[in-house]
Amino acid sequence: MANRFQPLLDAQRGHFLSDATKSYEWRIDQLDRMERMLLDNKEAFCAALYQDFGKPPFEQLFEITVPAGVIRYYRENLKDLMAPQPVPIPQGLEATGNRGVVYKEPYGVTLVIGPFNAPILLLLDPAIAALAAGNTVILKPANTTPATAALFQRLVPAYFDPRDVSIVTGGREEIADLLALPFDFIFFTGSSAVGKVVMRAAAENLTPVILELGGQNPTIVDETANLDIAAERIAWGHNAISGQWCIAPGYVYVHESIADAFIAKLKAAIVAMYGDDPIKSPDFARMISTHDTERVASYILPDKVVHGGRYDIAARYVEPTVLYPSTWDDPALQQEVFGPVLPVMPYRDLRAMIDIVKRRPKSLAAYIFSKRQETVDYILGSLSFGGGCVNQTNLHCWIDSLPFGGVGYSGMGKYYGKAGFDALSNTKAMLIGNPDLRLDVFPPYAGKDIEKNLSVFS
Repeated sequence: MANRFQPLLDAQRGHFLSDATKSYEWRIDQLDRMERMLLDNKEAFCAALYQDFGKPPFEQLFEITVPAGVIRYYRENLKDLMAPQPVPIPQGLEATGNRGVVYKEPYGVTLVIGPFNAPILLLLDPAIAALAAGNTVILKPANTTPATAALFQRLVPAYFDPRDVSIVTGGREEIADLLALPFDFIFFTGSSAVGKVVMRAAAENLTPVILELGGQNPTIVDETANLDIAAERIAWGHNAISGQWCIAPGYVYVHESIADAFIAKLKAAIVAMYGDDPIKSPDFARMISTHDTERVASYILPDKVVHGGRYDIAARYVEPTVLYPSTWDDPALQQEVFGPVLPVMPYRDLRAMIDIVKRRPKSLAAYIFSKRQETVDYILGSLSFGGGCVNQTNLHCWIDSLPFGGVGYSGMGKYYGKAGFDALSNTKAMLIGNPDLRLDVFPPYAGKDIEKNLSVFS
């Protein structure tokens, strides 16, 4: 049976093979169209986010302003990113009129599969990088945010030629059919479980992939930390989007000497942000589904609740909850929580604690709160993770100059800014030879000074 999306792939590939997408003008035109789609429909996008899972205004606008900033970066830097880059070559070759050049060329038709938690930002940011690099794009938004997906389905054809950018909506069947096709590149953001499915499918066609996944992100608060700053930033970083983002602090290790003080300040910070009854707060989002609400609520151990603990399955609500003292045997530490339940554990010895953390699956992010540079250097040198912050949470992933992505279980590949352009481009390395230079390195070799002739390559 023919794949229903084959004609869509064929149309984009035919357009790509015409070389139309490789020009600077085409790329700028796509970026301009993307920007107009976002800004012309800002209110509609915000309303869709609220309809899908009650995103508050700041989190709504965040999903518009960040992609707009990425577009601005590429518009300002695209000519430099596209330009062939001279690179050093062995002195002997360079002295005889040869030179090395690296070209960046687009891969071709790119499939971008987005997640539900940031259904605009995390669908469009990869697409923007792909377009800037000269690729055509097929977008697959999350089916668990139906209002946002429906809006994309209406707007994308209104702003883009389908040979440049198209959209496919639906669920597992549609994703399975898409993944059966031989795309030139696949960019997936979502869970590690689905990431494995994507990677297996990509392997059938040897399609390169970027996988932006997740995991339990460690947060370490040592005895020198500014506890007011740490508590406030962890409270926001963990509970924004109701804890449903892959870079949220997943658990906290706090030095035992300041654990009680930290817990008190963390509780106060949560109340300051969301009030005594967060279900009434206009700034606290809902869980994406009743199933996920049940899942996250099951992690709440009543005897360890020091803050929060209430939930309403029908309302898709879990209160910002702090569990202390948690242990690695607790349900909330068996997998990524992806919800507003935060396990906190005390530690005494930094090196012993880091030894425990580094033996667990590598995380997408990690956060360190300390005023002691020696501690920061030790953690950064010993612990492997995708990226993170010192004395801050979450914001590293929205900065163009900081490549964003995971490692190991939390994903592969980096993007944002120049890293995104490079990731969505094939690096074509070229040696440009001197047309008049004879190299005496060919047979027959009898009577030749082979070492001398080979010295040109060193």
